[in-house]
Order: sequence, then structure tokens, then C-alpha cells
Amino acid sequence: MKTIKASEFKAKCLQLMNEVADSGDSIVITKNGQPVAQLCPVISRPATLAGCHKGKISIVGDIVGTLGEPWDAECSSC
Repeated sequence: MKTIKASEFKAKCLQLMNEVADSGDSIVITKNGQPVAQLCPVISRPATLAGCHKGKISIVGDIVGTLGEPWDAECSSC
């Protein structure tokens, strides 16, 4: 984890924000040698699991048609 002085952070704030967003690494900001803040990337997560794979999964072929195999739905032990 990279550390940077507050005065240097002030001068390079926008550049450092882009660096953190691109690399995914955090930066600790120090004042008088003591850590006072941390600049870290935002990790976006879906609000719910429903729809989180939208556009990533595709169905290939017929998923509701018959297989062409005979099938007996009655239970012989009932």
C-alpha cells in the first residue's frame, strides 16, 4: 500500500484518484508522518442477486422441448 503526504495529495488529488481507480490499490494519506485517511477504489456490487448475471449468460438450443426419449411418469412402487 502506497503512502503519500497530505501536501502532495492536495497537489495531485485528481491524478491519484485516477491511479487508484485504474490500479485498484489504496493510498494512505499521512499528516506529520501519521496516517489520517485512506483513498481506496469503490467496488460496485449489485443491490440484489436477481439480475446480476443479466447479459452474461445465454441459452443455446431448446430448453423446453422434448428429448425424444420415452418417459413413464407413473411410479411403479406407488
